[in-house]
Amino acid sequence: MLNFTVGPVMSSEQVLKIGGDQTPYFRNDEFSQVMFENEKLMKEFVYADDDSRVVFITGSGTAAMETTVMNVFNENDKVLFVKGGGVGQRFVDLCDVNEISYDEINLDFGCDITEEILDSYSGNGYTGFLVNICETSSGVYYNLDLISEFCQKNQIFLVVDAISSFLANPLNMTQQKIDVIITGSQKALACPPGISVIVLSQNALKRVENNKSKCMYFDLKNALKNAERGQTPFTPAVGILLQINARLNEIKSNGGVEVEINRIANLANDFRERISDLPFEIKTESLANSVTAVHCKNALEIVDKLKLDYGIWINPNGGELADNMFRVGHIGYLTIEDNDKLIEAFHDLEKRGIVHD
Repeated sequence: MLNFTVGPVMSSEQVLKIGGDQTPYFRNDEFSQVMFENEKLMKEFVYADDDSRVVFITGSGTAAMETTVMNVFNENDKVLFVKGGGVGQRFVDLCDVNEISYDEINLDFGCDITEEILDSYSGNGYTGFLVNICETSSGVYYNLDLISEFCQKNQIFLVVDAISSFLANPLNMTQQKIDVIITGSQKALACPPGISVIVLSQNALKRVENNKSKCMYFDLKNALKNAERGQTPFTPAVGILLQINARLNEIKSNGGVEVEINRIANLANDFRERISDLPFEIKTESLANSVTAVHCKNALEIVDKLKLDYGIWINPNGGELADNMFRVGHIGYLTIEDNDKLIEAFHDLEKRGIVHD
């Protein structure tokens, strides 16, 4: 299988080997040292301050989103969302469940946010801003610098869901004044799904301390207290945390986060250049490095034929665009040679009349 989806993605041999090993006991110093290193490297890779903290949640990215919402906001907050696709809707749903007041910035599918749009929401008493910075349903990467400037000007607490963009697009927690960053194990970290990660600034830690959690499993106070000894309150996905450690060290030894971002950007640019002679169209503004949304005819059959005839997986789309768009991921353990195989398959499908105008 050759996997061009946006999660789970292809893993390195080292990560795969750890997944095949017996799961070790974890309530000991050896595992605590692994967790301390995981926290150190995560902070380094998002350029977080020394006094920031990292929590590893056994659960999907949505678990980290919900953990964040219920621990840093309450009924006294008024938050603002960017909603430009299916992923952005998730924060809306979480605030409904937790009875947190909100407004939505509704963007057309595939469109970036602008300074003019943001300015129309200035001075309205918002205390929080939540954004899925890479809207994977459309492949757009929202302008984080504009959002950061808006939040600083209005003294708004900024939460960035970077689940699909961590390690794929530049992210600087300190310079961009981000209060919370969320990511997950199954995206550019290229590990199996099951662990989500929350990086909290000092400002976020103060909010957690002053907030009352209404959930035991997702109580960040408890998680942070246990993390002081390199542990988690409850049994974590031990094997995946060991795989994350291997993967973070792999990235570090290969030159660090900037080298990894450039590698993914090169894969994305190579793919986009090489489909220019095919009857495909890219309509997204501000393209994310992690994924390309491709508009075409016959999308569902293309997805199925790639899987069945070539052993290649790409992301189908749902809803009204199901037969008019598919998505190709560029994260995980992929190479230019893997791009070669995908492009060759597209051209073969063109010869067979499945890819057509």
